[in-house]
Amino acid sequence: MNAELRRLPLTALRTFEAAARLLSFKDAADELCVSATTVSNQIRHLEQSWQTKLFIRHTRAVSLTTQGCALSQVVTRAFGEIRTEIQSNILNAGTKVTLAVGPMFGSHWLIPRLALFRAAHPEIDLVVTHGSRLVDSEEMRSDIMVDWGSGHWPGLKAHRLLDIVYAPVASPDLIRRSKAIGLDLYKFTDLVQGPILHQHDRLDWSDWCAVAGLGPVVFDSETVIADSSFVLQAALDAQGIALGIFPLMQGEIDDGRLVRLTDIDLAPQRSFYLLSRSGKAETSPVCIVCDWLIQQAEMTLA
Repeated sequence: MNAELRRLPLTALRTFEAAARLLSFKDAADELCVSATTVSNQIRHLEQSWQTKLFIRHTRAVSLTTQGCALSQVVTRAFGEIRTEIQSNILNAGTKVTLAVGPMFGSHWLIPRLALFRAAHPEIDLVVTHGSRLVDSEEMRSDIMVDWGSGHWPGLKAHRLLDIVYAPVASPDLIRRSKAIGLDLYKFTDLVQGPILHQHDRLDWSDWCAVAGLGPVVFDSETVIADSSFVLQAALDAQGIALGIFPLMQGEIDDGRLVRLTDIDLAPQRSFYLLSRSGKAETSPVCIVCDWLIQQAEMTLA
């Protein structure tokens, strides 16, 4: 390979990019804070090394040759991408925080509060991503994360962020349809005869039945759905009775799309936890985001 290509004369290419974009050696010299002679010499060196004419010199202007025009497009795009990368991920790296959350917590708790965060901390670029359930620190790809669990994630700091309770909910349409066939979903004995929606497994409904004093129950009709957001949509579509997650689903109750069938709650042993790597949360702006999330959670439960 030609030695000139192996070492890639970046300074001369930067000079060429400016001259080609501005079609003026003088304007390129002003932009780069060098003399017009320096610009001319660097471009002449490129032409001699590559044995290719890049510019046609006129009396008071320059124009690009075919080879110069092709090179200009490539070099301008390359330097533009370099500038973008530096601006986005180097100069602004200190103000960017990535936060991973699950679908239910994200859509029902975090997203409605994002405007509050932007207003309070416009200097921080908060990037919200989807978070899958973690086992340990090796699986964490974000700066911080909100996950559902018992509080034990090896290698991570876990702050108990938000406790929830479960209570049966159903759509008004399902309540009406059930009543038409003789089922009063406000009565526990009738409720468990309706179509039941399980999230992930049958344990939560079994635990709720025990709290309600029903003992072991065999449901007549049931569907198991892994994703909590899908369970919510199925309940909204009158597909069955779900265990509503409160306070996250209070909005659906307030606007009448769902009805809370009883005041008897099931308090699960798990909670939403704020996770961070050891030492990471002490650094700003990660610390600022963590403090804001904790403050908002405390206000939710107040």
